[in-house]
Amino acid sequence: MSRIALITGATSGIGHATAKAFADLDYRLILCGRRQDRLDEVADQLGTQTAVTTLTFDVRNWTEVNDAISTLPDDWKAIDILINNAGNAHGMSPIQEGDPADWDQMIDANVQGLLYVSKAVIPGMVERQRGHIVNLSSVAGKQTYANGAVYCASKAAVEALSTGMRLDLTQHGIKVTNIAPGAVETEFSVVRFKGDRERAAKVYEGYAPLTADDIADTIVYAVTAPANVTIADMTILAAAQAAATTIHRK
Repeated sequence: MSRIALITGATSGIGHATAKAFADLDYRLILCGRRQDRLDEVADQLGTQTAVTTLTFDVRNWTEVNDAISTLPDDWKAIDILINNAGNAHGMSPIQEGDPADWDQMIDANVQGLLYVSKAVIPGMVERQRGHIVNLSSVAGKQTYANGAVYCASKAAVEALSTGMRLDLTQHGIKVTNIAPGAVETEFSVVRFKGDRERAAKVYEGYAPLTADDIADTIVYAVTAPANVTIADMTILAAAQAAATTIHRK
């Protein structure tokens, strides 16, 4: 039977691209998100290629996460791959001017959300003694930059959790991969700048940024590695990007 992959944040950006890439591999897909209408659109699109089911929940709410995942039918429970993709960035300001509501959004989604979904999925992987978890971090989790302290901290937490998961779970036959993208042109900057598309567009001016498909390709590479290989950590930068905020623009 085809492998089963659960993907959070599956309706747009990297999550959507990963779902498409996995459909090409004939993986069965559990697509998760907050918006049922968007999930239905993606399910209709990919359902012609592979079996798809959807779960609607907010990763920041443990009860929603646990209740939704527990409703999976028996033939969908044996999740082989978990893609912890859901997350966000809100605001970009010096720490003393930061909005606590923005901080809550980032910490709740990027850290607690990853934990909640993992908590709901990992026990089954341990019971089956197999599985693969892919956590989406960021170059911001490796290099803190000005005006992004809380976002960087939330992604540094993802880095630490990836390492901790690997330490705890390798003995149970579970691989853990940390993916740290650099500048990827998705809805990310639009969300960060709270709908200001003009400001968001400037982030990607003067160079060729990464695409969601580029990151999906790296995820496929990690999860299709031979059984004796674990891709522990990958940082992917745009060709014009030397570091988190060092980008050579034309």
